[in-house]
Amino acid sequence: MKKNNITKFDHCYGCGVCVAACPVKIISFPENGDGFYSPHIEHQDKCIECGLCLKVCAFNHVDIAGPANTDSKSYAAHSNDANIRLRCSSGGIGYEIGKLLLDSGYQACGVRYSPKLRRAEHFIATTSEEFQQSVGSKYIPSFSSDAFSFINKNRKKKTYVTGTPCQIDSFRRLIRHFKVEDNFVLMDFFCHGVPSLLLWDKYLSEVEAKVGEATFVSWRNKTTGWQDSWAMCVDCSEEDLDWHNSYNLRVREKKHLYQSRMTEGDLFFKFFLGNYCLNKCCYKNCKYKLLNSAADIRIGDLWGKTYAHENKGTSSVISFTKKGDEIISRLSNTTCSFEEVPNTVAIEGQMAKAAHSPWVKSFIFDGLRSDKPLKDIAEWCRIYQFLIIPKRAINKFIRIVNQKTR
Repeated sequence: MKKNNITKFDHCYGCGVCVAACPVKIISFPENGDGFYSPHIEHQDKCIECGLCLKVCAFNHVDIAGPANTDSKSYAAHSNDANIRLRCSSGGIGYEIGKLLLDSGYQACGVRYSPKLRRAEHFIATTSEEFQQSVGSKYIPSFSSDAFSFINKNRKKKTYVTGTPCQIDSFRRLIRHFKVEDNFVLMDFFCHGVPSLLLWDKYLSEVEAKVGEATFVSWRNKTTGWQDSWAMCVDCSEEDLDWHNSYNLRVREKKHLYQSRMTEGDLFFKFFLGNYCLNKCCYKNCKYKLLNSAADIRIGDLWGKTYAHENKGTSSVISFTKKGDEIISRLSNTTCSFEEVPNTVAIEGQMAKAAHSPWVKSFIFDGLRSDKPLKDIAEWCRIYQFLIIPKRAINKFIRIVNQKTR
């Protein structure tokens, strides 16, 4: 018989906050068969049924824990430091917020990529130099439970926490339960969805078979420009890499470097942006699109027509709280440029609703679990597109006819 804890769910967001919240520390955070981190309780008899794991779980609630967004303020923004702006996926505002708060006595919890563990992971930085590891997008699930557990043990310490909207929603519930919200600044981002680690493991293995063991990975590298920045760079050089030289790819010797672009048919982005292997919740349970957030600040790329001419990277920044307003005010007076824009401009080009689940998804997951190469598994994507395009054309024709007959 299942107890009143997170085992009542057969899937969830996988945010890892329940691991941090559990008072008896019996929840672990392994990777499941679909390639997503999922909470697990090995010894149910040790559960005291306190219900805290369910209380902090964003998946367990219909509402969002964050502040009302009726008074949200939106901005187009970027770092005034050209190097920071180049090395970040967008305008560099996430890093600049972290740097500002670290200089003000906070610690920062961001996400870095670990080449040794082949995963993205939340980590704690106490200096802006350490926080540099968080620069750039990581389009895979992040292992968060260790960092979140550390923060929960030291929740009186002022902390800046970044993460996906569902991670931040659960984390908001955790610090609200312990009445320590004043000690935290929370930031999330416009989220497309989270792809399976099965995809990343297979993709990286195929790249490493060509160039050797990866020592550095960069998603969305701007060496091809911001508007065409869906570039994947995997560095396999033997030299020690740091934040400064690892992004300076245009002047480095490239004999150990693997580079590909979405426009050239990069398979990782083909599966990811095509929504072929996302978490179940990204299709059915995402409630965080556009202005729906539990964070103090949301950031993302400022896509759309308004800034289509920009090629250095511009961040969409939305403040939901007075705390967020104060941070933006401090940054705009020092290291960053902010231009207030309507909310409609700030969300331009972002996903307005949860991703559609393609019917070929089960075949693709089976392929990712097999020994088949990605190019063979991608045939399911081609079949799906071949069949779906006529359907979309018919639906568009019906909409046009209906509009004319009204």
